[in-house]
Amino acid sequence: MGSGQVTSSVPSEPSDFQGKHVTVAGLGVSGVPAAKVLHARGAIVTVVNDGDDARAREQAAELEALGITVRLGDGATLPEGTELIVTAPGWKPDKPLFLAAEQAGVPVWGDVELAWRLRGPDAAPWLAVTGTNGKTTTVQMLASILRAAGLRTAAVGNIGVSLLDAVLGEERYDVLAVELSSYQLHWAPSLRAHSAVVLNLAPDHLDWHGSMEAYAADKGRIYEGNRVACVYNVADKLTEDLVREADVEEGCRAIGFTLGTPGPSQLGVVDGILIDRAFVENRHKNAQELAEVFDVNPPAPHNIANALAAAGLARAFGVPAKAVRDGLRAFRPDAHRIAHVADIDGVAYVDDSKATNTHAAEASLAAYEPIVWIAGGLAKGATFDELVAKSAKRLRGAVLIGADRALIREALARHAPEVPVVDLERADTGAMLQAVTEAKRLAQPGDTVLLAPACASMDMFTNYNQRGDAFAEAVRELGAGA
Repeated sequence: MGSGQVTSSVPSEPSDFQGKHVTVAGLGVSGVPAAKVLHARGAIVTVVNDGDDARAREQAAELEALGITVRLGDGATLPEGTELIVTAPGWKPDKPLFLAAEQAGVPVWGDVELAWRLRGPDAAPWLAVTGTNGKTTTVQMLASILRAAGLRTAAVGNIGVSLLDAVLGEERYDVLAVELSSYQLHWAPSLRAHSAVVLNLAPDHLDWHGSMEAYAADKGRIYEGNRVACVYNVADKLTEDLVREADVEEGCRAIGFTLGTPGPSQLGVVDGILIDRAFVENRHKNAQELAEVFDVNPPAPHNIANALAAAGLARAFGVPAKAVRDGLRAFRPDAHRIAHVADIDGVAYVDDSKATNTHAAEASLAAYEPIVWIAGGLAKGATFDELVAKSAKRLRGAVLIGADRALIREALARHAPEVPVVDLERADTGAMLQAVTEAKRLAQPGDTVLLAPACASMDMFTNYNQRGDAFAEAVRELGAGA
């Protein structure tokens, strides 16, 4: 890790924005509150938005009633006099608006950067989490552990609770558990967390970032200026490399987590016990028991890794071991994340519709054996050879659905030719019931029928939630007729 001393400053209010011409790029869940916050602090705000649909017009009317200028259907032109752009995180860096801003020397912030700049002098420190997969679960586990320690906290950021609301609201927090996407980190140059973790790195959102290197660099921004701990995944060297490259405050430590036996300055697992050898006295000789593996819900390997990462951040904040155990026991995962739906005729049915990329599906497949795998959807440019090669020995069979199922079928033919495959062409509302019926036919007692699509859902469903609901409904219908 870099050794340079990094300090963060808190701008004064309202002079920072009084009379300043600020352009907000994008409406939606981040743009509207950002525009309101800036307007309330005396900024002259113009909102630009690519779309001009009914929802956008409704939001525009709400802002215009406050005296905020809104330009719909034109997100490319830099408004005259703009001194700062605050953008929705999803806007790609190569948009003409940002190219024009760069030529004009206009800085670009995201809503996370704005929230960071608006914190008060006694603001709660941030424990920050990013990674290709597992962010939401880890942040929720972390918040549960912090609450078990008696701390006032909230899970915020990319998880759906606005950081602006958390920072500027009336409720006072001791610490915030913050989920950050690569998009948000790209637009947050001055963010300095108390401690942070990159859970894992795998190719994702490369159409937005342009390359794996750029994607990893944006993830790595989360470590910049950390004060106490940079937590990384021992099994994922890329995360450790990001820690080594980070410029942090003097005394900040690199803390690893592993599913194996932990070394000094690591958290890991020994004989079914989560162990801390990082935040103990004489860590070369001593260790602290934190929880049992079965305190983690569900105790799948990748979820145990999430729990260790959450525990690392909590321990960096000084949370006692008992709170780690109590917080993990109290945690309940969101729907569609390796959720056990039912047992029918000795076969378990598990919904991991949230496994929308190959990295997430690989973790899910590693948790069960033997498996009848339901997979497919929109591949988003992904390839499946590595996933299938790693998981082939676990597969009893596969049922493929969705627009890009042929890519998975071809990978199965190359790397698991002995695995029976059912290829379903239909994409209507009855497709999932047929998929589950075919999976039941292939399964034997003791097997797991696992929905881990490794693909996005929008070819057949509104989102992964609807896909998971369809799976659960089909399983229940199958059970009713059993």
